[in-house]
Amino acid sequence: MTLMEQTKKGLIPEEVERAARNEGVDPQWLAEKVSQGKVVVPANPKHKGLKPCAIGEGLRVKVNANIGTSSDRAIVEEELEKLRASVEAGADTVMDLSTGGDIDACRRTILENSPVPVGTVPIYQAVVEESEHGKGIIGLTVDNLFEVIERHARDGVDFMTVHCGLTMAALEMLRAQGRVTDIVSRGGAFLTHWMLHHQKENPLYEHFDRLLEIARKYEITLSLGDGLRPGCIADATDRAQIHELMTLGHLTKLAWEQGVQVMIEGPGHVPLDQIEANVLLQKKLCHSAPFYVLGPLVTDVAAGYDHVACAIGGALAAACGADFLCYVTPAEHLCLPSVEDVREGVVVTKIAAHAADIARGNKAALERDRKMAMARKNLDWEAQISLAIDPKKAKQYREKSPPSEEDVCTMCGKYCAIRQVKDYFGGRGL
Repeated sequence: MTLMEQTKKGLIPEEVERAARNEGVDPQWLAEKVSQGKVVVPANPKHKGLKPCAIGEGLRVKVNANIGTSSDRAIVEEELEKLRASVEAGADTVMDLSTGGDIDACRRTILENSPVPVGTVPIYQAVVEESEHGKGIIGLTVDNLFEVIERHARDGVDFMTVHCGLTMAALEMLRAQGRVTDIVSRGGAFLTHWMLHHQKENPLYEHFDRLLEIARKYEITLSLGDGLRPGCIADATDRAQIHELMTLGHLTKLAWEQGVQVMIEGPGHVPLDQIEANVLLQKKLCHSAPFYVLGPLVTDVAAGYDHVACAIGGALAAACGADFLCYVTPAEHLCLPSVEDVREGVVVTKIAAHAADIARGNKAALERDRKMAMARKNLDWEAQISLAIDPKKAKQYREKSPPSEEDVCTMCGKYCAIRQVKDYFGGRGL
């Protein structure tokens, strides 16, 4: 039985119990959420050394970091460093999006070394392999695509992005309405190319039952991808995007009937005033399945600072009910991120997730902020650094500008407001 099937029978699988313990929630409560499809616990039994995490309703907002090689830069050890930096900075999951070098070796190395769930987008490798054989995307067969999907599952991947909702009907709608940036999803572009060349339906949609068989066999959580996500503010919340979302809602029900866990991927580039509506639409149309958003980026003009645009949108989306934030790095839209870019992206997105947790009334998040407030009141610099989302950077700033008096910082020095109040009232405060 799958994890979902076990919870529907009133059982508490070990992975769910461990995730509940890590989250600080009641295992029975979490198992009930998994049975309803409102929470996923991505945990492939073949992924050894995995620390299970739960994603969804009523839980701490989770953060994903994308890593992986490209056709221009494929150094496995560098991607392993990105994995380490991601986990150290607090990423709850990672995705290997490799498209260059030995993709199998990179994925297996990441899986062997990752304590957090690992996701992939199998169609990337399927297309790369066809290209290496001189055929390109149009040479891809349904059997080849599903062979790669099963290879990833067999290796121990915990969740997969599969763009099942991009249908011929959705493409017709896209053509009729027009867009500024057309399709910006790499997986969505691959499938569109294949579908229009062969004049055939999306194989991930047409053969969804075959995909469910693999997911069920290997305990894969399906991350139903948004192949038609908006790639710019002008394209946000259009008919093609919502059509795909409606299709994903239908497929979610089919997956649940087979005991397969599902989460839904969302945009993309969305202006602030449309984010809440996007979250509410997803929750309604997809039956409260966990919502996994890329950002959303709230402006198109933040190149070099897209991680900030992402965090602004992510904080609002999560406060409105999104469950899982995919980070963006400062290198987004510009180049393959470095190790430091990856670390920066995770930290900034963790801040967005924590801000949303506070808005959602998460007790652990509120308590952490209360402890930080008390540490500041007490001028306890060691506690302040340890409670920071990025203790490493906080410590570096403290050390590079040492104050003349240890209990203050160089911003206010001897005129520190907190110290003045403490001194006047004998350390008791007001």
